Amino acid sequence: MKKRTLVLLITSLALIFIGSLIASISNNSGGDVDVSRISFETDSGELSGLLYLPDGAEDDPRPTIVATHGYLNSAEMQAPQAIEMSKRGYVVLALDQYDHGHSVGTMDKSIPFFSFWPTSIYDAVNYMYEQDYVLKDDEGNGVIAVSGHSMGGFSSTHAVLLDEMFYEQAGIRKIDSYLSMGSDYQWIYALGYELDDIVAAYGPRTAGKIAGTYDEFFFSPEAAAQGKTVVEKNYITTEEAQAFLGNPEDPTVGEFYAVGEGQRIIYQPEETHPWNHFSMTTTDHVIDFYDEAFSEYEIVETSESGQSWMYKEWFSFVALIGFFLLFVPVVQLLLKVPFLSATVVEKPKALPVPATDSEKISNLVMIIFGAFFPALLFTTFYSGVEVGLRLITQINYIVIATSLIALIVAYVKDKHADMKKLSTGVLIIGVIQFFMLTYRDNLVEVNAFFGAPTGNTILYWALHVAIITALVLVINYFASQKAKGVTLDNYGLKTKLKSVAASFVVAVAAIAVGYFMLFIVDAIFKTDFRLWTLAVKTFDVHHIVALLKYAPLFFIFYFIVGLSINVNTADERFEGIKGYLVSIFMFVGGLIFYLIYQYGTLFITKTAAFPAESLSSIVVIGLVPVLIIAAIFNRYFYRLTGNIYLAAFINAILMTLVLLANTALYATL
Repeated sequence: MKKRTLVLLITSLALIFIGSLIASISNNSGGDVDVSRISFETDSGELSGLLYLPDGAEDDPRPTIVATHGYLNSAEMQAPQAIEMSKRGYVVLALDQYDHGHSVGTMDKSIPFFSFWPTSIYDAVNYMYEQDYVLKDDEGNGVIAVSGHSMGGFSSTHAVLLDEMFYEQAGIRKIDSYLSMGSDYQWIYALGYELDDIVAAYGPRTAGKIAGTYDEFFFSPEAAAQGKTVVEKNYITTEEAQAFLGNPEDPTVGEFYAVGEGQRIIYQPEETHPWNHFSMTTTDHVIDFYDEAFSEYEIVETSESGQSWMYKEWFSFVALIGFFLLFVPVVQLLLKVPFLSATVVEKPKALPVPATDSEKISNLVMIIFGAFFPALLFTTFYSGVEVGLRLITQINYIVIATSLIALIVAYVKDKHADMKKLSTGVLIIGVIQFFMLTYRDNLVEVNAFFGAPTGNTILYWALHVAIITALVLVINYFASQKAKGVTLDNYGLKTKLKSVAASFVVAVAAIAVGYFMLFIVDAIFKTDFRLWTLAVKTFDVHHIVALLKYAPLFFIFYFIVGLSINVNTADERFEGIKGYLVSIFMFVGGLIFYLIYQYGTLFITKTAAFPAESLSSIVVIGLVPVLIIAAIFNRYFYRLTGNIYLAAFINAILMTLVLLANTALYATL
């Protein structure tokens, strides 16, 4: 083993275990809280979550909080609330909603979105109510708070409604208080409830809402009616918020209002929707709220307001860095194994360096185009923007017609062999894109085979990016590169089957080692590798089944885009760090500029550049770090082995598994 490889191996393992250890100390409040993963059966499936049990709670029942995440997230996103409240002596269950994280729903899913959340929180409340460590008052009412972000807020609101129905029958309430974040009543109305019904259901409970002024989805009926919700909001001025507060005159943000026997409060941090997860301001509001909601229970001194959840996040990030770094020495070691050493091949000769000014400009245009067109077309393919799809379809018609005419002419004249190959290649690519455009709705629809809703739309975009990149590669080769003596060897496409097979085995083995470390960390420390929304999580069997379906298609994206970037950055102009920066730019530069433009406009003008793009913008936030890592892997492993397949296999399998474990995935349909 080379000294450098050994140093990298030790460094990566140290980052993983030291980062996870310190993250765990923050997560369990220095050992004062027992953190365990639990699961329990319900009428709708199986729910899973992280239980935060403070010392002494088993003998001295405590007020309890059931907190959950929003759409496409998992229990870990409630870490700030879970850590801060458990260290103050409260029991907390951070819950995976159905078909998210480790939870599985077996209910009817004919209307998919309405299968996740309607009963998640209340099913968990019913379970927690029966536990000995959960406090009940003298009349048998549960001292349980429900809380959720976004979709979790819908679930929390519906839990209160269901609990009030239960009270009318049984005479007791299991839910004592309620706090939602990033959620109004839009989807509760869709269940058939009216505003008066919802407001009345809070009854004597203490209830609060955290409504970010820059929330991409909620808190403005006017914006929602127009379908342009990425704007500044002032929720407290709306009819819904006024009713929630009991219709006081000139209500004030951050002030409790008495409504009947209960209390109501609205907080409005200057934050976006996902920002709530990663905010000391929002967490301050959470602490403030529970100090009031549970004020009659002397669990801790209410003056204890210092926050420590950030250390869990930052040191989980340290572990995340170690996780990705681990792939470098592991792959280096695997390449020493006899069969796997076939992964290393002779590095393809670089394409000729542009010699003229026009060639240099053309090369620069190719790099800029490669960086920006995926971003320019993201909302078109991800969101299905009609205008964009119509334009792309028209261009597709032109490409197909032009290539078909050129092919006919080439055959009629019986010459121009390159013209035949070029027009045939372009025609095939055009026809593939035609079918993808024609059947978009079918391709992105969630079904029994492809059960990850966000995975479907990201995949649809990725395949179109691959198609357009392949089109540019083919045209550039026949129009420019072939005349310079460039062959397929220069692209690394003529690789022996043994090398391809060895590359696949190396990729699978390296990923297995990385996830083996993750499962060890999860078992010992009850943490994963993450920073905010970027997370590498443990998985269940149904995630692996989904991986086998999605990874081959994502491989097309990582292979073609990776090939294009390697080809365009292979010569001496891109040695050293410059090559990595250009690779990152081509993979993700356009998406970064999109985010800057979208949110910069929002914060400056109070209206986003694309106010209708709410979820898609948040998805881009998650894509950026993933694609940066993919870009680094793509360049490093290509330069290490000369093999264009290794990085594509690693990126396709690893990034797909990261995606599937962090999003909604229908286990059954």
